[in-house]
Amino acid sequence: MAKAIFQRNQKVWVESVGVWAMIEKIVPVWAKGFDEPVRVTYDVGLGRDFQGHELKPEQGSGADALADGAPQWRLLRARNKWQAEEDSAHHPYPGTYPVVVTDAADWGGWRVPGAEYDRDPHKIEFQARLITSAPHLLALARRIVRIVDESAGDAPPELQRIAEDISRLDRLFNETPVAGPAATRVEVA
Repeated sequence: MAKAIFQRNQKVWVESVGVWAMIEKIVPVWAKGFDEPVRVTYDVGLGRDFQGHELKPEQGSGADALADGAPQWRLLRARNKWQAEEDSAHHPYPGTYPVVVTDAADWGGWRVPGAEYDRDPHKIEFQARLITSAPHLLALARRIVRIVDESAGDAPPELQRIAEDISRLDRLFNETPVAGPAATRVEVA
């Protein structure tokens, strides 16, 4: 017979999707003639139920969790093929542009066209640093929500509103986008 290995409201890493999620519901699968469930799945709010082997528990705090399975996005520098180093002396790193790698195999991620980088290299460098820091910022934001949730209503009202905004954003991150023109722009209040 199957036993639940995770608890409701436990934070888990969903390996097949590559995101952290919260166990929203434990779903036992019953069969006629058995006193206990034959299988247990978990609803983490991602559109389908996951089996236990598809999930990994959080290890310690948010900073530890980043080291134990959350994405480690890296900022690499690629050679600028469009301009010679002397033609890009006004760039923060002449002769190169930033590439954010979001895959362990050093490919996949974020890049910009050379003309866009040349137009405002400081803006693009900032965006690259921000994107690289996103998994850590998300872990910190989730820690704030957890602290407010554990405060049993004793957190300051402004911090409670911030935690609600973070939770709304976190749900938005985990939603599957709908195809079409309405899904091209996302705004958060």
